[in-house]
Amino acid sequence: MARTRKGHQAEANAHVPLPTRDGVAPSYLWLTETRAGGMLRFLAERFPDVPESAWARRLARGEIVDAKGVALGADSHVRQGMRIWYYRELEEPETPIPFQEQVLYQDEHLLVADKPHFLPTIPTGRFLHETLLVRLKKRFGLPHLVPIHRLDRETAGVVIFSHNPESRGAYQSMFQKRVVRKVYEALARPLEGSPLVGRDFPFTYRSRMQDAEQFFVSAEVPGEPNSETLIELIEQRGEVAHYRLHPHTGRKHQLRLHLSALGAPILNDAFYPVALPCKGDDFSAPLQLLARSIAFEDPLSGEPRRFESGFRLDWP
Repeated sequence: MARTRKGHQAEANAHVPLPTRDGVAPSYLWLTETRAGGMLRFLAERFPDVPESAWARRLARGEIVDAKGVALGADSHVRQGMRIWYYRELEEPETPIPFQEQVLYQDEHLLVADKPHFLPTIPTGRFLHETLLVRLKKRFGLPHLVPIHRLDRETAGVVIFSHNPESRGAYQSMFQKRVVRKVYEALARPLEGSPLVGRDFPFTYRSRMQDAEQFFVSAEVPGEPNSETLIELIEQRGEVAHYRLHPHTGRKHQLRLHLSALGAPILNDAFYPVALPCKGDDFSAPLQLLARSIAFEDPLSGEPRRFESGFRLDWP
């Protein structure tokens, strides 16, 4: 058994024995039991999707180390309480994502970026270098860059990063205390036909959300609401409406699920109301959801701050 931490989390630690490499921070693994057979066998069993030959090459290059930075070999002991460090690598080449992020603001504490559709916020799955975090690390040489919040790969808009570990906690606490004012926009069907509405705009929709059987989506279930969204109508053109959404909570896929539950799934949503087959690297139909703006009082200076996306949604 082992517990894994991704590279962007690992950077918060006082001592990281491997440097950031080409914008990618090392990941680490806590070992929770002693195992026989050596390090190569352990890694091959722990990560079955990675060929054993790939782990053998990394060990031979000295790219897997212990907490003191000592390179581990194929026959190194696997002991409970060890922490090993390594770089995440992809066995297959990444498909370039042909959309460019923009930087809206930067100071000694924060970097605020405008993320395009299809670009993941952080490394995950088959995405490593083609992610907003790694792109920005390479571009600005900020080894301590960490997103304070995240957007889905399919969603475009404003993302706030911290690059100063000393002040990071103050900015993270804003999101934990829910004092950040986030505004989204979406294109979806009109709501007039929904039996759940029957009221004028704006209105607040609440429901209880939890992870669905398919791990990558969420579902509504009976019970005390744990998600809340204020919904405004900006404009309607025929069978498409333009909504402004104010999430008062931050559940996974909250806005996508709430509009779908109201009978108005967001245009080009491949997850709601029904999860469709993966479109792979098809960039032709972006989800029409945009994190339009984020506003807050700066916890260090007390000054009001507001950042707005330059992207626009696409009317059909």
